[in-house]
Amino acid sequence: MAPNGEPRRASIIGTGLIGGSVGIALRAQGWRVSGIDADPASQERAVELGVIDAIGLDPESDLTVVAVPVRSIPDAVRRALAETKGVVTDVGSVKASVVAEISDPRFVGGHPMAGSEQLGVDGATGTLFEGAVWVLTPVEGTDSDHYATVATVARSLGADVVALDPNRHDALVAVVSHVPHLTAAALMGIADERASEHAALLRLAAGGFRDMTRIAAGTPTIWPDICAENSDAIIEVIDRLTENLSDLRDLVSRGDRAGLLATLERAQAARRNLPSRVVRPADVAEIRIPVPDRGGVIAEVATLASEAGISIADIEVAHSSEGDRGVLILLVEADRADDLRSALIERGYRPNVTPLD
Repeated sequence: MAPNGEPRRASIIGTGLIGGSVGIALRAQGWRVSGIDADPASQERAVELGVIDAIGLDPESDLTVVAVPVRSIPDAVRRALAETKGVVTDVGSVKASVVAEISDPRFVGGHPMAGSEQLGVDGATGTLFEGAVWVLTPVEGTDSDHYATVATVARSLGADVVALDPNRHDALVAVVSHVPHLTAAALMGIADERASEHAALLRLAAGGFRDMTRIAAGTPTIWPDICAENSDAIIEVIDRLTENLSDLRDLVSRGDRAGLLATLERAQAARRNLPSRVVRPADVAEIRIPVPDRGGVIAEVATLASEAGISIADIEVAHSSEGDRGVLILLVEADRADDLRSALIERGYRPNVTPLD
């Protein structure tokens, strides 16, 4: 509820899977949600399914979520900034190109790392973001209060908020999202070709193949834009993947059992070390950083951590009663907390580290 006791208000531009899931989750918390979509049938279906309360943009929205294809995000954000009064965020999977075009302090770039092979608003669910990572990409002009608003909403939807520099975000998602999708598409292409020769092939596809290629069932129409906007990072990862596959081919061709085993064991160890979605207190430390209450501080700290290769699991902004200073509260990997503390001190900050075990 808003301070006056009325429901908080939100608008959604793009009532598909992601936008629709945001709408369902916010309405479940008592928000009044309006929405629009380029496809009139989608926005009408959103009302029918209870995803939104009404069609349109609410000028009094506290929050507007832009959930449109990557290429359309800048124009949609500009429209939201012009037609609504509150904070604006997006959910696109490429960030650098968007934040380069939009410098308004009311805009906070975002990317929930969640999805489904289900298509459109009919696949939307209020639990889509539970346990997911929701990346926010603050920049120099980002207002700390607006950042805190988006972070609070993302957490309320069940997500874990992570702050990243936009360019680092794009480089990382090329590895963990974009190239895996293209790889899944390539594998399905091979299987489809072979299936035309051997009709029973796809009936033999067991769990491993299905798990690896599940994401290829997602919406194809969004991917040309993603690849165009993040082409440099994607090409770099494809080149590295091609090198690795070539190395594997050589090992298989030579019958190098020991070399192949060593490669597979390294992959096994790396896969087992993937972090679970449950973060134990002993795994993280809290860093409190007194900061001037000005725009750009969150981006400055997030960029510093990114340059040091340190992931920030969460950022909270606490304002002082005097109004000219505040405190950034970070959650980071416990074994890297001292490294970040040292880097912050070098930049003139006075951080305090507290283990959470």
